Amino acid sequence: MISTSKQEGFEMRATAYDNKNLAQAGFTLVEIAIVLVIIGLLLGGILKGQEMITQARIKNVINDFNGITAAINSYQDRYRALPGDDINAASRWAASFAGNGNGQFDQAGATEVYNNIPAAAPTATTPEVNKFWWHLRLSGFVPGQTGAVVAAVIPPANNTGGILGVQTSGMGFTSNIICSSNLPDKIAIAVDTQMDDATSTTGQIRGLLQ
Repeated sequence: MISTSKQEGFEMRATAYDNKNLAQAGFTLVEIAIVLVIIGLLLGGILKGQEMITQARIKNVINDFNGITAAINSYQDRYRALPGDDINAASRWAASFAGNGNGQFDQAGATEVYNNIPAAAPTATTPEVNKFWWHLRLSGFVPGQTGAVVAAVIPPANNTGGILGVQTSGMGFTSNIICSSNLPDKIAIAVDTQMDDATSTTGQIRGLLQ
């Protein structure tokens, strides 16, 4: 609501002193333009920095998938077995434990999930999805603990605070798959676009809401 009042016979005057103060208190168009340019540059720099961080994360996620795939292939070439499922691992490395050798991640014939976090040091019944990391670390194909301690069988984190891991089947797949969790939608879409068909429900790269 706006209200106005009118006073008859009232005259407003501005002295020279008032004009001077008003001029000193204001900004010229040039000053305003300079301020706006500086703000624009700062915002542009911030946005550019954020985009660079996002692109780096996308690259890291892709490198994770490619790196794990390469480690699996190298392990299979050397030992003729799937890490985690390797039935000869116990005879190859002292104090380690083998898998059941059926080509899947299912130590006791039960469904195993990639993000399982063991609460204790590995045993013969430790899930194969966790032995997977132990076997790769023991073989030197990925870095990490190699002793019979809980850290040796814990899956690593990705660069977005999620978990990297493997499991058998899921999201329409019936084969062994590599999983990476907690990916922001922009990163997940970019990874699918760069590595596959940009569709979350088809192809070799798929996603779901968590």
